[in-house]
Order: sequence, then structure tokens, then C-alpha cells
Amino acid sequence: MFKKSVTISVNGMSCDHCANKVKNALESINGISKVKVNLNKKEVVIYYKENINLEKIETTINDLGYKFGGTK
Repeated sequence: MFKKSVTISVNGMSCDHCANKVKNALESINGISKVKVNLNKKEVVIYYKENINLEKIETTINDLGYKFGGTK
């Protein structure tokens, strides 16, 4: 069971390939348990058990060529 979640805007995702790329990259970050991508809303919901590093998440998204749009 996941204890916490955060919703993040991700600008620039336009297809399923983009969504999977972001999902896989974020799920590889230590502490993240699961990622759900909503392509229509251009956002991801990140589920985690312990503290996560938002700077690491932002860097990961930006390094993939997308734009971290902040938390909701």
C-alpha cells in the first residue's frame, strides 16, 4: 500500500511513448513506488512510501526533454 502521493504537471508529453518514457524514468528513482501518467491532463501522480526528492524528479523530467510544471 502506498502512503503518500504528489501530482506534478509535465508539459510537452504528446503521446503514449512520451508517457511511458516519463513513467519508467520516474519509477527508477529511489523511493518512488508507482507512477500514473494522465496524458490528457499532462500530469503524473507519483506514489511513494518515504520522502522523495522533488529536485531529482524535476531534473529527471527536464533531462528527458519535457518541462516540470510544478506540483498541484
